[in-house]
Amino acid sequence: MAVLEAPLPRSRVAPRFDKNRGILGWLTTVDHKKIGIMYLYTTFFFFLIGGIMALLVRIQLAEPKNKFLTESQYNQIFTMHGTTMIFLWIIPVLAGFGNYLVPLMIGARDMAFPRINAFSFWLIPLGGMVMYSGFLFGGTGAAGWTGYVPLTEKEFSPQVGQDLWILGIHLLGISSMMGGLNFLATIHNMRAPGMTWFRLPLFVWAQEITAALVVLASPFIAGALLMVLLDRNAGASFFVINHGGNALLYQLLFWFYSHPAVYIMVLPAFGIISEVIPVFARKPIFGYRAMAYSIAAIAVLGFIVFVHHMFVTGLPLPVTTFFSATTMVIGVPTGVKILNWTATLWGGSIRYDTPMLFAIGFLLMFLIGGVDGVYTASLAVDYGLHGTYWVVSHIHYVLFGGSVFGVFAGIYYWFPKMTGRFLDERLGKLHFWLMLIGMNLAFMPMHVLGMLGMPRRIASYDTVHGWGDLNSVSTFGAFVIATSIAIFLINFFISLRSPANAPDDPWEGNTLEWATSSPPPQHNFDVVPEVRSVRPVRDQRRAARTAPA
Repeated sequence: MAVLEAPLPRSRVAPRFDKNRGILGWLTTVDHKKIGIMYLYTTFFFFLIGGIMALLVRIQLAEPKNKFLTESQYNQIFTMHGTTMIFLWIIPVLAGFGNYLVPLMIGARDMAFPRINAFSFWLIPLGGMVMYSGFLFGGTGAAGWTGYVPLTEKEFSPQVGQDLWILGIHLLGISSMMGGLNFLATIHNMRAPGMTWFRLPLFVWAQEITAALVVLASPFIAGALLMVLLDRNAGASFFVINHGGNALLYQLLFWFYSHPAVYIMVLPAFGIISEVIPVFARKPIFGYRAMAYSIAAIAVLGFIVFVHHMFVTGLPLPVTTFFSATTMVIGVPTGVKILNWTATLWGGSIRYDTPMLFAIGFLLMFLIGGVDGVYTASLAVDYGLHGTYWVVSHIHYVLFGGSVFGVFAGIYYWFPKMTGRFLDERLGKLHFWLMLIGMNLAFMPMHVLGMLGMPRRIASYDTVHGWGDLNSVSTFGAFVIATSIAIFLINFFISLRSPANAPDDPWEGNTLEWATSSPPPQHNFDVVPEVRSVRPVRDQRRAARTAPA
């Protein structure tokens, strides 16, 4: 008579182990946590490369008529700086946080499609290598990160590096779309018992909406760049004006993706801040449902504001007036977030640890970027500032002051969960203050330079304009930022060599990742957690305190 093993209780999770260990185990893993960590390492490497390029740009612009770089070198470096920071740093690093944390936060064992998850990751270093390989073939893309036509057409960019730049963007887009579909499937189908939509952590809400944006918007930039590739290599004329093409069509397609892409780069950072602030303020998030709805509202409005990038192209006045209005309206759901984060801080028992400092820095810097963005929603103001360094300052306050500060808040917050170790608080606070000071030294003068008329995308300028002193201050600020990153790297490597002494829940967090060990086992949870509120781990702590001895 055969003896059958009794099935595991429904609440139990069978352990799972990688067959391969060591480096081979990392290269072949489908564990979402290892993949998330590889995302973080890979994207931080590209962040350093993009940062070095930013320093080269700032050295070139530090003084008038500088000959540090040729115009061709400058165009390639500033193009690859922008491309790297957007497509190889901010977008994928936030996806890396999602890979590591979303299954843990919803009580799942892994992502819905682990092999697709691994494939999505490996496309990122491949896409980066394809883009950068242009330097080996006479020069890479040099038309700016926007890739505007006719600058990307064969007549103006004959080098094969421009084609490799387009192919690299396509690979990164495929990675993002597959990852987005995986996030949607995971969040919709693998939540723990009791985790209804309005018990999801706000970070998971942000990843859900971001994934939808990625899936809906990415095909438009893929199509636009495919048409450029066909123009360059197959005799097509989608955008070649003297053959009947339309250059504005490219801008419409590009910005229909790229303005939602701003929110793809910011919404997950909103989610990180929405996890950090309540924990360190010792209060629940103010207006949880309003926060969730405002994330969704930003995503919807993000598709109907993109024409504000094209106000100066001669579009009809009724069209530009409509998009000017929608651009102002999108400030409302963003303002809801600022209000709710501030209300969460109000009256809280705040601990000013490094994650909280970066969260507060995020609030202040993103607020500046948001306010100066509202100014350029005005047609009259945009006509004067559109092609100037005002816009460069604005986007850096949004993406550096917002996304990058959010990333570092997340690193300091979840580093104990990922490694079982703390990052040093003294070095962390030094990192924060230097980055905050350096950022304002680097980017605040650009507001003034924009109002003085300094155009963006220029490799040099004359002394007569009087822009030299402000550019020198901006360059000094860039090196202060670089110093802060060096301090972070020192902190990181020292901490990795320190004993693993972080408890499972060092911050007294609210969400399910703090209910398992630090670092978590491969199967995440020994028992599938049950969720009865938006703060399940706090519920567990309270239940343990009130339980009879």
